[in-house]
Amino acid sequence: MAQILTGKPPRPRYAQLARFQDADGQAIDEGLLLYFPAPASYTGEDVLEIQGHGGPVIMDMLLQRTIALGARPARPGEFSERAFLNDKLDLAQAEAVADLIDAGSAQAARAAGRSLSGAFSTAVHDLVEQLIELRLFVEAAIDFPEEEIDFLSDERIERQLAAINEAFDTLSQRAEQGRVMREGLTLVLAGRPNAGKSSLMNRLAGHDAAIVTDIPGTTRDVLREYVHLDGLPLHLIDTAGLRQAGDAVEEEGVRRARAAMDGADCILLLIDETDPEPVDELLQGLPAQLPVIQVHNKIDLSGKSPGPRGASGRGFAISAKTGAGVDALIEQLKAEAGYRPSGEDLFMARRRHLDAIDRARAHVDAGQAELQETRAGELLAEELRLAQQALNEITGEFTSDDLLGRIFSSFCIGK
Repeated sequence: MAQILTGKPPRPRYAQLARFQDADGQAIDEGLLLYFPAPASYTGEDVLEIQGHGGPVIMDMLLQRTIALGARPARPGEFSERAFLNDKLDLAQAEAVADLIDAGSAQAARAAGRSLSGAFSTAVHDLVEQLIELRLFVEAAIDFPEEEIDFLSDERIERQLAAINEAFDTLSQRAEQGRVMREGLTLVLAGRPNAGKSSLMNRLAGHDAAIVTDIPGTTRDVLREYVHLDGLPLHLIDTAGLRQAGDAVEEEGVRRARAAMDGADCILLLIDETDPEPVDELLQGLPAQLPVIQVHNKIDLSGKSPGPRGASGRGFAISAKTGAGVDALIEQLKAEAGYRPSGEDLFMARRRHLDAIDRARAHVDAGQAELQETRAGELLAEELRLAQQALNEITGEFTSDDLLGRIFSSFCIGK
């Protein structure tokens, strides 16, 4: 293709100035041609890169010319998929390519870079090796039952299981941190009308994202804003005030507010410090499974001091208007998400990774329980095998084709 397109053969690993020609030999554009022969390329296959001047008409003409010469448009994620299939990247590294492109902060970009370099994969492989080592020991004990020594009573098994559980703790913490850095925290601001929800949203967003007035019920619909707090992605959702609706529009706004709560990670319940109405009724109407942080707002009017409120550690007194106490609230939000703004040991992770880690740990726990209760080494060995299989899903050593299709279809075109 390069010979026909430029009239001369490409030179491997050399940025070559070339004139790109149409079927009649007329120049379409002039730019750079780079050729990476297999297997030393991103995909492990022959790769030809054409760099033109970037105008949409010129690019379309070049694209149509290459298609006429036998090329086709890449599917989303196809280059990374080919790199994975040709063992240039494992699955966690391939996903890190998309995470690096989509990173919304410097911390997320660095974490994705560490995953791309293999930090996450190495941590998973180290844990798999521990599982394999213990599994071999247990299976050896099963294969030689005539030995006088009861290998299954050996303290070595307990020590190795303890080490494996500790490794699971570390991997889970790092992966959860990476997931939070990638996906962020979905936070719903709820409360009665005029409690200060929109004011707090504007304070956290750093601009006037929502309309603020003294008229109760200003917010009728669900407002969404995406912000970063020291690198933590935060999905803010401002909702209609929770009260008995006065009309059909407000009733729909309250319904949408409750629907937004069902999909949240945490609820900020805004409480007007100057409102004598009790909050018990509000609390009873919130989803029981979600953490709730009570935010006592308008201390600029009540004259009270900012800071923590209550023994639960989930209450804060603030003024959304002046900003008093908001910094302490932000720190609590980061703690709620398990987020640390720094840490060179962090890597990017996804929900499917956490699910695989959880399933692997559940298998180890089940095997350990069987060993303690029945001395069933066969069951422990089988649970260790299943744990190893679950962890291998992270790097793609054991992954269904359907899962691969879903993963790479979420990538951008060209990667």
